[in-house]
Amino acid sequence: MAMQSAALAEAETAPDASGGPARGLLRLLRSPLTCAGVIITLVFLILAVVGPWIAPYDPSSVSDSATAGPSLSHWLGTTQTGQDVYSQMLYGARASMLVGFGSAVLTTVLSVLVGVTAGYLGGISDEVLSLLANIFLVLPSLPLTIILAAYLPHSGSLGIILVISVTGWAWGARVLRAQTLSLRKRDFVEAARATGEKTSRIILKDILPNQVAVVAASFLGTVTAAILTQASLAFLGLTDVTQWSWGTILYWAQADSALLTGAWWWFVPAGLAIAVIGTALSLVNFGIDEFINPRLRLAGIGTKKAQRAQVSGRRTRRPGRRQGPVVRRPAGAPFTQESTDVVLDVRDLRVEYVNGTSRVPAVNGVSLRLRRGEVLGIAGESGSGKSTLAYAITRLHKPPAEISQGEIVYTNADGSTVDVLAMRDDELRGFRWEELSIVFQSAMHALNPIMRIGEQIEDVLKAHRPGMSTQERAARIVELFGIVGIPADRSGSYPHELSGGMRQRAMIAVGLALDPEIIVMDEPTTALDVVIQRQIVEKIMELKDKLGFSVIFITHDLSLLIELSDTIAVMYGGKIVEMTAADDFYRQPRHPYSRGLLASFPTLGGAKRELTGIVGSPPDLRHMPGGCAFHPRCPLAFDACSSTQPPLYQVTRTSGGTAEAACLLFADGADGTTTQNELAMGETQ
Repeated sequence: MAMQSAALAEAETAPDASGGPARGLLRLLRSPLTCAGVIITLVFLILAVVGPWIAPYDPSSVSDSATAGPSLSHWLGTTQTGQDVYSQMLYGARASMLVGFGSAVLTTVLSVLVGVTAGYLGGISDEVLSLLANIFLVLPSLPLTIILAAYLPHSGSLGIILVISVTGWAWGARVLRAQTLSLRKRDFVEAARATGEKTSRIILKDILPNQVAVVAASFLGTVTAAILTQASLAFLGLTDVTQWSWGTILYWAQADSALLTGAWWWFVPAGLAIAVIGTALSLVNFGIDEFINPRLRLAGIGTKKAQRAQVSGRRTRRPGRRQGPVVRRPAGAPFTQESTDVVLDVRDLRVEYVNGTSRVPAVNGVSLRLRRGEVLGIAGESGSGKSTLAYAITRLHKPPAEISQGEIVYTNADGSTVDVLAMRDDELRGFRWEELSIVFQSAMHALNPIMRIGEQIEDVLKAHRPGMSTQERAARIVELFGIVGIPADRSGSYPHELSGGMRQRAMIAVGLALDPEIIVMDEPTTALDVVIQRQIVEKIMELKDKLGFSVIFITHDLSLLIELSDTIAVMYGGKIVEMTAADDFYRQPRHPYSRGLLASFPTLGGAKRELTGIVGSPPDLRHMPGGCAFHPRCPLAFDACSSTQPPLYQVTRTSGGTAEAACLLFADGADGTTTQNELAMGETQ
């Protein structure tokens, strides 16, 4: 209670994580060059609004002061007919800026709608929208712009905006589609899907914010390009030359031979204005990139107190979802191999990757049971189906992956059961993170790079606990950080400001946010050094014993798996080939593949031995060998192995326990008796 009260007090006094709009603007304007760009742009925008009101003359009225240089009466001189160039510049600013920003808004909206939608949704939507973008990309934009403008000579600024937008949106859409295709595969997007986020919210909150720099660059670049295009069309006489713009000024200057007569004041101001606004927009773009990308920010943000995330938008309540604070699950009795309390039962699961008429099984008939409080380790080489199995259990697969058969039965604490594969989308949103969560293998990719760590944990709480107050959410974040061993003041840090081990701890904190019954950990120690791996393993074991959850731990590191797991399942070619207690697996592996894996790791004690490994490569799932999938690499294979596919046989150990091994060497002793075949394999230690 004291800890909770302290956490609440700290949360209430914590500064805002985002710093508010005012602070964000100050950070944006910290660079002198960015500040100069913003000021210049604002000056041009203000002149575009008030220009016609403050212009000293009618820009079209003639006078006796023909081709006069700059003076107090005419600040920028006059034209051949005595028209005031300064007044023309003020009037022309409105048309040029309107075309520039109007075209940029319309072009950017079209680019974002088509590019992001096509990239994220995929399938037929992607094909249709990409085809549309490709058609506009192959069309020559300049001739098309000239032709369209020639047919709309008297449509004014609106016609020019439409012409530029129609001819210019496809390139931005193509870039955004490519960026979205990259982002949608990132683990933090998968994590957002796992927490129950709607597609529209994932796009608006996870996809688009990571592309703001690209969108901003496209928008500001389009402004400059549109102003230049409008000036070019006007200079060629393809627009209404009676409507004043900077391009119109250049048209009349060229038509009346201003360059030949030396009347520089007639054409220099318009050209200089176009160049200055282009430079100013480029400076603003550099500043936005620095502001959006946390890695480029000059201000240190990593030493703030625990902060409350400012995430806009209300979520609707979903049936059956807890609305209040997180309720702690009581930790059960310590797990033993004799336990029969099954929490997750995977039955004959098959996952295929579909490509037209081709179906490639990545998980082929896998059955396993996870008992309450157990750590089930899954081992195997790359391509054996480990991560595919993890994504199938959490229902995070997207096309072309397809679960073609099987059941995944979850048993609640009250004994009721539910088939995870039969859940509707709304039921699945409530199940994920509430009962089952996942920790992805690369924390740098699984954490959103532009969101603070505290905000990402709060996102989970907001999605599943809309009834929690801001203070309760902030207190829960502080509590979770304490559980996984992260200082509370790192709540305001971005992922790149944390070490690899601390990022992985943050991912574990996200997984524990709602106190789930099961946590699937897909290679959570990948790319970490052995010291940090040790810390992560010890923390997982500590939390498991304290909180009583069950773990599915997936890795190719057998030494780590043996130390952490209660039970180990070895996968090869999409199947489980051995399942046994971790201690028995280390002392007496039964399947030849398991023996080969263990022989690939050096021992820290005992007699020296040569590391043998396994000859050959894992099988191509598209062309699996007949019979036992391992027989082309197996040193103990015999004739029947190439034609008979072995089931999992019950094998009795010399220690008295039992194991399962999919090897024909145990076919004769499937009743549990020791056979000559077993003796022929020998003992490992």
